[in-house]
Amino acid sequence: MTVHPKLTEIRPGRMTPLARLPIFLALSGKRAVLGGGSAAAAWKAELLSAAGARVDVYAEVTSEELRALAAEATGAVVLHERAWTPDDLPGAAVAVGDFATDNEAALFVAAARAAGVPVNIIDQPHFCDFAFGAIVNRSPLVIGISTDGAAPAFAQAIRAKLEALLPRGFAGWAAAAQRWRSAVKASGLSFAARRQFWRRFAARALARAEAEPRKADFDCLLGEVAALGAASGSGSLTLVGAGPGDPELLTLRGVRALQSADVILYEDRVSRDVLDFARREARKLLLGASGFASTPGIAAVDPAILALARAGKHVVLLTAGDPFGSGRGSTEVAACAAAGITIEVVPGIAEAGRVVDLRQAGGLDAAAGDPAVCAG
Repeated sequence: MTVHPKLTEIRPGRMTPLARLPIFLALSGKRAVLGGGSAAAAWKAELLSAAGARVDVYAEVTSEELRALAAEATGAVVLHERAWTPDDLPGAAVAVGDFATDNEAALFVAAARAAGVPVNIIDQPHFCDFAFGAIVNRSPLVIGISTDGAAPAFAQAIRAKLEALLPRGFAGWAAAAQRWRSAVKASGLSFAARRQFWRRFAARALARAEAEPRKADFDCLLGEVAALGAASGSGSLTLVGAGPGDPELLTLRGVRALQSADVILYEDRVSRDVLDFARREARKLLLGASGFASTPGIAAVDPAILALARAGKHVVLLTAGDPFGSGRGSTEVAACAAAGITIEVVPGIAEAGRVVDLRQAGGLDAAAGDPAVCAG
């Protein structure tokens, strides 16, 4: 659909190739087969049982770690002190093996695939239908990291970084989302209003990560959305400054706006890398051939912006620098105010900063050794 002659829709590029497709298996109440009794197999048994699977272990000799796990996870991990057979595999959700030779591994893989069971051989990616990645556990928020077996230590290093970044309290908020989802759906709110609820939920969870979510939080969020009335189901406009072009200089508020946008209108001076923060499903519309500079002005597309907002869309207008730089922005504020459409302004960073030689700036004695620099 053509929105406006001054707007060109830019469709996102195709997904670049993936070494593995990240998926999350629901294993609760299902059966997993584990061939082998090593300490490495014990860790896989622990993962599978933590996901709710009943793990049948087939091994003539089992490690101390496996025996301890089976004793603690009563009924969840069952040791069968014999070698596996092809008859053990049908009906399993997944199969995992740890074998001393490639020949043993190949036999297990062939039997699993013949039974229609996806299979993993520990530390042998070429045999695997699926892989275990490094895991950040804030269940029900779970993050998996994979290097396709190329560099497990690198995946673990990334996991350590994420562990430090993500508060433990996120687990509680993710669990609250599970509890509240059906109540939100049954609340009578429109689809757009429900999206507004979850946007506010996410903002609250990020701001109060270590606070235990309570029913009072649910009631407060629901009340806020209900108080908006018809406005909660209507669209809105957010003016976002993209800063000097470096996507790392985009503000957190700007990122959140892009991630919740239905439609993004942007100048061609805005780096395409900034658009990577947007929802993949969002429509991305380029403003003119050279942004505002060579068009009759943003007022020329105001009717299109207003039409999108009236249709219930969250529209983001993404500009280089700051939204009010060079006299811009006031037109949209006035137009939205006149139309009764909610508008928010997210300032951008005006410049990337400067490197200053403190010696030249008089901040360092010339005799005080090597010069120092700082970001101004």
